[in-house]
Amino acid sequence: MPDVTGGCFCGAVRFRFAEPPGMMRMCWCRDCQYLAAGNASVNAIFRTETLEISGDVQTYESMADSGNAMRRRFCPKCGTQLFSESSSRPGMMVVRVGALDNREIGPPAGVIWTGSAPSWAHIDAGLPATPGQPGAGSLVTPAASEMP
Repeated sequence: MPDVTGGCFCGAVRFRFAEPPGMMRMCWCRDCQYLAAGNASVNAIFRTETLEISGDVQTYESMADSGNAMRRRFCPKCGTQLFSESSSRPGMMVVRVGALDNREIGPPAGVIWTGSAPSWAHIDAGLPATPGQPGAGSLVTPAASEMP
């Protein structure tokens, strides 16, 4: 597979991964609903070791409902949300699929935090789902050793 590339809305930030994501999934946690304008976020999970970034990014750190420390990075010019990293998954990074140049990289393979979804949310019954934070190696969260 060729490199996976992407960037922010205004073009000030560009990034590249030298390998495909290990997983694609949707997240309905309350934090992601804020970031995705009330919907679930659609995310690709990559190993960080091949990431290259050009341009400046801002960082916002917070504590997630899971109890994990989160580090989110975004473009300081246009505000596009790009990356999230959790203290519980060192070496792995969540990338917002909307920031990828090729959003057809693959469909979500699972859904997490369905217990936080609003009553009107559409959750695909054909996908593995969990009401909260999944454990490493579950059907909706790859272990680092399972990544490409």
